Amino acid sequence: MGFNPNDQQNQFGATFGGPIQRNKTFIFASYDQHIFYVPAVVQFQNGQTVVVPQLGTYPTPGDYEICNPAIGGPACDEALVFDAAAQLSAKAGTFPAELLGNTGFVKIDRVLSAHENLSLRVRTARSYGTNNVFFNPGSPITNDAMTANGEEDVATESASLTLLSGFTPRLTSHLRLQFSQDLEQSFPNTTGTRTSIYSWMTDFGQSSTLPRQTREHRLHAAETFSLSRGRNQWKFGADGMMTWDYNYFPSLYGGEYLYDNIEVDPFTFVPQHEGAELTPLRAWAHDVPRYYLQNFGNPVSHPNSNDYAGFVQDTARVTPHFTLSVGARYDLQTCSKVGMESNPLWPAAGKMPLKETNFAPRLGIGYAIGGGNDRPVMVRAGFGIFYTRIPQIYQSAIINNNGFSDNFLELDNTDFYQHQVFPSYPNAAVSCPRGPVSCALPAAWQAYATSEIAAFDPNFKTPRVQQASLSLEREMPGGVTATVSYLLVHGVDMIRARDVNLPAPTDYSYPIYDAAGNVVLNQLYNVESFATWQTSYSFTCPNPPCINTLVRPIAQLGAIDQYESAASSVYNGATVALHKRTSGGMYFRLAYTWAHAIDNGQDALVAGQPATVQNSYSTKSEKASSVTDQRQRLSVSAIEEPNPFGAGQKLTSSMFDHWKISGIMTYGSGRPANATVEGDPNQDGNTSNDRLSGYGRNAFIGPDYASMDLRLARKMNLGGPYRLELTADSFNLFNRDNQSYLIGDNGFYNAAGQFIKYSQSAGGKYYPAYYQQPTSLIKPSTSFAPRQMQLSMRLNF
Repeated sequence: MGFNPNDQQNQFGATFGGPIQRNKTFIFASYDQHIFYVPAVVQFQNGQTVVVPQLGTYPTPGDYEICNPAIGGPACDEALVFDAAAQLSAKAGTFPAELLGNTGFVKIDRVLSAHENLSLRVRTARSYGTNNVFFNPGSPITNDAMTANGEEDVATESASLTLLSGFTPRLTSHLRLQFSQDLEQSFPNTTGTRTSIYSWMTDFGQSSTLPRQTREHRLHAAETFSLSRGRNQWKFGADGMMTWDYNYFPSLYGGEYLYDNIEVDPFTFVPQHEGAELTPLRAWAHDVPRYYLQNFGNPVSHPNSNDYAGFVQDTARVTPHFTLSVGARYDLQTCSKVGMESNPLWPAAGKMPLKETNFAPRLGIGYAIGGGNDRPVMVRAGFGIFYTRIPQIYQSAIINNNGFSDNFLELDNTDFYQHQVFPSYPNAAVSCPRGPVSCALPAAWQAYATSEIAAFDPNFKTPRVQQASLSLEREMPGGVTATVSYLLVHGVDMIRARDVNLPAPTDYSYPIYDAAGNVVLNQLYNVESFATWQTSYSFTCPNPPCINTLVRPIAQLGAIDQYESAASSVYNGATVALHKRTSGGMYFRLAYTWAHAIDNGQDALVAGQPATVQNSYSTKSEKASSVTDQRQRLSVSAIEEPNPFGAGQKLTSSMFDHWKISGIMTYGSGRPANATVEGDPNQDGNTSNDRLSGYGRNAFIGPDYASMDLRLARKMNLGGPYRLELTADSFNLFNRDNQSYLIGDNGFYNAAGQFIKYSQSAGGKYYPAYYQQPTSLIKPSTSFAPRQMQLSMRLNF
């Protein structure tokens, strides 16, 4: 906060001369309660809520076949498949999902003296509900069963103490102390092993991320001095923040079964190469999963950190029309070394970066063109560098993924040796205890597990943002202000993870089969594979060619996700806005923005998960429109608050005074979507980074979005210090069907096919795998919320 010697009354009443109400205390308190209920609609990936098995027609395998009673045999499993379909259908439908929220706020202001103001702010918030862990009221349609959801309790409190002091008419001090805590805990709806059935349901059984618990406490102190001398107004200060974290996150400690296309003995249904192919639904009916996954290790971490900063700024009125602001800021983040453990196989493991050179300059100008009785054109421009914090989740990944205590088990049921130790569905391979204790992998599975490492690049730099802006503003007749602005945001040294424990890839081609199971003649998809082909007969490859097991340069380790300062982003946005300030009880604003955001794969929000770079040897192919890119956006908002009636019109005043009507209309063009392919076509052991061959990242554009929201509010005086505010809200008033793609942690994505590891022939040549096209490519599979109504009440006292 700055001090303006010409506006002393605004800061301290009559601080330096004039009467003041000393030792006066002012108290304000409020309490809000929100109940948000939006039924969650569980659908299957084809958009239906009922599973209908498909009859197979040679050569296309189906979910069941025509049974000949005279012959019998394994084909007579129609009843079994339809029974499994009915069990799966019971997981779809409409389920209760609600979010209950309570917030409270207390503000106490006390005038200590003519030169000092003391303020205390206390906030508290609580939220809980049913099926609210993955509850998204903006898009209530999901392909995950409610068993994969859970209940989450969140409690947040903060208390801040501010002392505003005026030492002289030119020198002021703003001291602030704040303590906050954030307590979150989530509980799964079930303890059953997670299950996924390809092309039907992505998740039922226990969620892979539940249970979990996070406790964060922060202490923040900041001091800012403001000094006015002549035409200059100086600001300088410092702040420090200490953060203590407890993170319990047993990701996939309960195990997961994946049902996919699988070949089996047609009579015993035992997995084998060159057998009868089962669809995912039929495989689930026979309890024959394709893959099993489970994580092991220590689920607890304490990613504590401290942040320090200092700044100086000078704002000078160079001329009556020109103002110049120059400043600089220094930032430093230090991280606790508790739990950090280095690994001789990768020395960079177990270390957090420490950069002590994060100086950030800032520059701003303001210029008024015109003067006198004319309405001047205000020109504002600025440039600054801003360093970002390294999120605590990276520190947790460094602590837990050190290549020693962590293990990742992945079993393929079609592999002869892995089939011998493959667990029996739905039992987990290892029943890990629920609680903050380690879960170790038994020796029987050690040969099929990998130890993964998360580490920072030794040359890592703190991510920073370069931001430049320019705006022209002029007041028009009628109290309307027109603004044209431009914003450039350039992200530099952004975090991007890359698996650095991969061999050089080899280019291979695979045939394409359509959704009906017919080969698409003379068409192949190319992929740079990190696993090679085997072309000779062996016990594990009875019908060559086959895809070999991935051989990593450091054979003792699995993936090494190295966090590098390798990504960048550029945002260009231009906005034209008309704004009518409040007059006669009316406010209006219209704004149109054209923008474009590009990046080359920064993934700061997916720490602790596999890297999203498709080819570690060709990161340049990641450059594309950002997942948040939206080319056009139009927003129109208005507030109408009728003028109060006179004192002599008590009846009319009691009926029509103190009402407020407000609304906002929003339109946005479609955002990019990623055409992902399941099955790990590039064979790097990462099923999250494969894209449809021939298409870049975020190559498709999703549907547009439009919504109209309306609010009606009424304030009522209950007497004394008590005031009641009633509010009615309507969201998506016209009930527009705003379709969207599935949304994952990586942004917007949509499955564009499957890579299946079976031998298939095409054009007289055999291949060890093939691509299977979906029934519809890049099709919206969910929608944002329909029209909703909400009633709320606030009591102020």
